[in-house]
Amino acid sequence: MVIINQYIYSKMLIKEHNFLVPLDYDNEEDKKISIFVREIVDEEYENKGLPYLIFFQGGPGYESPRPITNSGWIKKASQKYRILLLDQRGTGLSTPISQESLSGMDDEIIAKYLTFFRADNIVRDAERIRESLIKDGKWSVLGQSFGGFCATHYLSFYPNSLDQVFITGGLPPLKAHPDDIYRATYKRVIEKNKLLYKIFPHAKKNARRIADHLIENKIHLPNGDQLTIERFQQLGLSLGFSDGMATLNYLFEKAFINKDLSYSFLKNVLSLQTFDTNPIFSILHESCYAQNFSTDWAANRTLGEFPEFEIDRKDKIYFTGEMIYPWMLDKYQSLAPFKKAANFLAEKSDWPMLYDEQRLKNNKVPIAAAVYTNDMYVDREYSMETASIIPNISIWETDIFEHNALRSDGEKVLDSLFSRVK
Repeated sequence: MVIINQYIYSKMLIKEHNFLVPLDYDNEEDKKISIFVREIVDEEYENKGLPYLIFFQGGPGYESPRPITNSGWIKKASQKYRILLLDQRGTGLSTPISQESLSGMDDEIIAKYLTFFRADNIVRDAERIRESLIKDGKWSVLGQSFGGFCATHYLSFYPNSLDQVFITGGLPPLKAHPDDIYRATYKRVIEKNKLLYKIFPHAKKNARRIADHLIENKIHLPNGDQLTIERFQQLGLSLGFSDGMATLNYLFEKAFINKDLSYSFLKNVLSLQTFDTNPIFSILHESCYAQNFSTDWAANRTLGEFPEFEIDRKDKIYFTGEMIYPWMLDKYQSLAPFKKAANFLAEKSDWPMLYDEQRLKNNKVPIAAAVYTNDMYVDREYSMETASIIPNISIWETDIFEHNALRSDGEKVLDSLFSRVK
């Protein structure tokens, strides 16, 4: 462990750490990678001996939040814990994965390299950090979305390291195949599309006009990528956020200047799509669910079961969600170098198990989990099925929040979860 920076900002005492860990824990003497952690505590509580709380970000492939102000869930948690904002391996300042960092590597080597960036190794990194900071001591975990998948893996394999666990919108299915997961997801995305057009009826006409323009014309985004109709549909990723529908409505209403799509519109579309700047999300997304089976581009294979997303429907256009499709590896120029590796991973069938159901059935760690009734990304039914087999878990189900509740109203979310675990 190396502390690389220490400073006070917005009444937060911040320490920045680097940890050196194995890429492959089964071959520790081989390649090492760096893991970055930002430690935060309210400066008023610095000498109170607060326990640690490690945060697992959603994703996969997204770095931990960068605190801009002392507010939201960080403000709430930093009064009770020393927060560890973990940049999961491959993200942020933790030996990041990008087109540039893997340049020149053979496709099969890239594929093998990426197999080490799932929840299992993220949790192994956390364990190595815990041992470095507190040796045999326990700490608590907060997992958002995919971070909840990491927390559930932690509960499966290292429960004796955990004091308390908090999960927000991230109780994973323990055994479900991605085909079934995406079938359920598409149904929820359809409902979000219907709601979009119910709340903003004029958005239907505006979106359809844009779609028709993209079908009839070859339009390029500011980075040179073509804005195809399928890529336009991917703006539906925003529909699962509390402000997402309004964001899309306002984006569509000012799309055209005269008869052409405006530069402002195209720039905003590009800013809303991070698939190319986060290759882990694009390439390993389906692998988050893989356990001794291949995913084989599940979202793409099941899409045809839902005619609602067909592009030639003249009355409306429906948007997809966070699904990943193989055509993206041709149409997103930054993903093109990963094409062969991504196909290798889609065919891989020997992924190790991520969850130990028997150990979860014997859980003794206090858990509080937020389940969002209308969550577009993490299915409520699967979450409740998982919760039903885990003892010592308290579920807070609410229909007033969307998937991003921890970001949009983090203090209220943590108030509720903290009150459920003593």
